[in-house]
Amino acid sequence: MKKVDVVVVGGSAAGIPVALTVRRQYSEKTVLVVRKEQQVLIPCGIPYIFGTVGSPDKNLIPDMILKKNEIGLLVSEVQSIDLQARVLKTEAEDLQYERLVLATGSTPVRPPIPGVDLDGVFAIEKNVSSLSRIQEKVMIAESVVVIGGGFIGIEFADEIKKSGVKSVTIVECVAHCLSLAYDTAFCVEMEKHLKARGVEIMTGSTVERIDGESSVESVVLSGGTIIPTSVVILGIGASANATLAKAAGLELAPDGSVAVDRNMKTSDPNVFACGDCASKVSFFGGKPSSLKLASIATYEARIAGANVFALKRENIGTVGVWSTAVGDLAMGTAGLTESVARREGYEVVATTVESPNRHPGCMPGAQACRLKLLFERSSGVLLGGQIMGDVAIGEIINTLSACIQKKMNAEDLAMFQTGTHPALTASPIAYPLVNAAELAIMQMK
Repeated sequence: MKKVDVVVVGGSAAGIPVALTVRRQYSEKTVLVVRKEQQVLIPCGIPYIFGTVGSPDKNLIPDMILKKNEIGLLVSEVQSIDLQARVLKTEAEDLQYERLVLATGSTPVRPPIPGVDLDGVFAIEKNVSSLSRIQEKVMIAESVVVIGGGFIGIEFADEIKKSGVKSVTIVECVAHCLSLAYDTAFCVEMEKHLKARGVEIMTGSTVERIDGESSVESVVLSGGTIIPTSVVILGIGASANATLAKAAGLELAPDGSVAVDRNMKTSDPNVFACGDCASKVSFFGGKPSSLKLASIATYEARIAGANVFALKRENIGTVGVWSTAVGDLAMGTAGLTESVARREGYEVVATTVESPNRHPGCMPGAQACRLKLLFERSSGVLLGGQIMGDVAIGEIINTLSACIQKKMNAEDLAMFQTGTHPALTASPIAYPLVNAAELAIMQMK
């Protein structure tokens, strides 16, 4: 039986960073990553294999990162975990571990829709063979229907349309696409942009059934609308992959994820978990959070890896930071949206400013930028922000996340010292972050 100091199960957005963190924090320890996939995809790049990138093999995480850091790799499926003996049984060999980290990710949700098991209906699994099969079907399809208008749905729809499919339709059950991620005004702008790029959108619609003999022929909506199609993409979310943990007897959270504390430790002191498979709490009040993002997985991995032999880091909770881009329109959110904040009982002040992202506005690359900030009325503390503009918003939303994590208030942001340049940023006179904070201070008076 092979003995390893730290065994990591899973080799994607959580597994790789946790192994790297262990190596950096405990250089004398042996580290082994165990995964069942021969190749590992970059999770956030998956929609882009259908248009921008071109194929799954151009969207891979290279194994060289493990080799360069003297981290072992075993490609084999894990069969069981013996917590008492600290033994991980794989198809290839048994491993004796001192510490174990579970980074087993998530599995796509397949809703109980009649016809969901027909050939041509695809949930988005993170493996090369499955995605290659979807790509083969899409390449010969006249029509594709995407069920779900979240990040996965809109990015897949746009990329598939870009690949040359004649008809691409998003079916979303609520009033707007992206409504869980952005406030209504932002959602409306993205829907307009998608429609201008040729994607059809049917909101407030539910799928009653998927029809066909052995393969998909049409999607029938609850209102009776029939959409002929040969490919259906399911983009309605994912659930924690806690099968191994459950079989081993580890405690699970109410949502079925692996229960962990603020140090990412499970109910067994020698086992940690991170990423989509692990339970999460919100930065705002500590309530359970259902967010599953690669960025969250890497954050949790850096905590778990540092803590395996000595508690060094603590999870402050999930802030929730994301961005999405379709064509030349990019949008991002950090923290709470206004609708979520009000639902959670916060009394808020919301301000929105618009300005060019360059100065003067005739500079090459100039584009309108809209920023919305959300503050708690009583304290002035920043609760969230949303921004819409060009590709630069990706880093602006990360800056907002840092401000939220440090619990900065409107006065702090109003006194934010910025570096500006005509070809790179908005004018220092009209800098949106500062101006939105100043407007909030006026409202709070």
